[in-house]
Order: sequence, then C-alpha cells, then structure tokens
Amino acid sequence: MPSFPSISILVLGGTGATGRLLVSKLLNDGHDVTVIVRTPSRLPEMIINHQHLTIVQGTVLEMTDKELADTLGHCDAVVSCLGHTISFRGIFGSPRKLVTGSVRRVTDTIKAIEPSKPIQLILMSSTGCKNTDANEPTSIAQRLVILLLKLLLPPHADNETAHACLRSEIGPNNPHVEWVIVRPDSLVDQDEVTPYDICPSPIRSAIFDAGKSSRMNVADFMAILLSDPNVWTKWAGQMPVLYNKTE
Repeated sequence: MPSFPSISILVLGGTGATGRLLVSKLLNDGHDVTVIVRTPSRLPEMIINHQHLTIVQGTVLEMTDKELADTLGHCDAVVSCLGHTISFRGIFGSPRKLVTGSVRRVTDTIKAIEPSKPIQLILMSSTGCKNTDANEPTSIAQRLVILLLKLLLPPHADNETAHACLRSEIGPNNPHVEWVIVRPDSLVDQDEVTPYDICPSPIRSAIFDAGKSSRMNVADFMAILLSDPNVWTKWAGQMPVLYNKTE
C-alpha cells in the first residue's frame, strides 16, 4: 500500500470491539488519534500510552460546546464506531439516541467552526439500515422484520436516524463535512485482515441470508478510507457494504 501523509483523527467508540481495532490500526499507520471515552482503562494496554494517542475522558453528549470545538479544531477526520451495548439497559436505557445525538453534535460543531477544508466523517453502521437514496431492493418479509426492529428496538431506529442526519441534513455537497457510512454485515472476530469485498449496496438479505464481516476487515477498510484520497473520493457520500470474501 502506498505511503500517505499522516492526519489527525478523532475516534468515537474507541473502546468497542471494532473501535479498538481501528485505533490500533490508525496508530500503526502513523496517524495522530484522539479518542473520547468514558472509561480509558478499557483501551488496550499496548496503545494506552502511545505517543500519538490523546485520550479525552467523557462522551460527546456530555462535553461543552467549547470542549468539543477545541477537540474537533485540530482534527482532519472523525470516525464513529459507537453502538448500544447488547444488554437490557444498553438497548432500552438512556441515551436512546446515542449514535444520532453524537453524530449531530459533531456535525453541528464542525459547521460552527467552519474548517478551511472539509472534515471527513465515517459512520459505522450495518446492512440492516437501507440506503433509501439508492433504491435498494428488499423483500416484503425483510421490510416487515426491519419495521418491527425499528418499532421495538431503539438502537435500530437510532442508526437509521443517524443515516438521515448525514444523508439529508449534511447532504453530499456540504462545504465543511464529507461522509461515508460503512455497512458491515454480521460481525465476526478474526485475528488478521483477510480478503473482503466492498459493494455499493447489499448483495444478500441482511435478515434471511446474512453474510459475514470481520471486525478486523471493517477496521482495515475504514483506515484505508482515511489514508488513501482516491478510495475516499470513490466512496464519499455513499454507504458501502463490506463482506468477507468467500471461497
């Protein structure tokens, strides 16, 4: 892979299963990384004292306007790996709009500080969220299941609203924010990066024929998006889907 200049990246959800892999990957690639985390001790020991890692304790939703503006002021990119904990409290407790609220807070702050060049923003989501701008076909059965998930499980509705925030409120031509929504399918753990495919839209049913996406591969793709301007240009304003390559 060609060598590209290092940039400053803010990662939200850096202590999560995928976020930790992404932070490690970005640091290994030579980038300066800032993480906003509630519990810094959950970061991997091998990176917690890294010279290019800055740790801000707290959450985006709790920070003051000035604190968030100061943090974003030196960033070239933001990645959200935020998600709801898979527990009763994590699914039904507060904040129910964790992802949407954080994305909106970040984008509102970026627009307020008016950076000299657009800040790149990656939102990690899932294939269960449809790109309504791309007219992606789904079966009636899948639409019914997704509707039930949206009605019964707040995290799914939260993810869909976060999509809308970027697609509708920010749009494809915002002078201050450029975005990509990365949609893995069923997440699995692997020890190393393996071959994977990036598709503009799902090529299989997220409900009835789900594929696999390793967290390591997702982290690798997001790091490439931020490191390679050509890859970023290809996917900016889109919602690519990642599948592990099968034999």
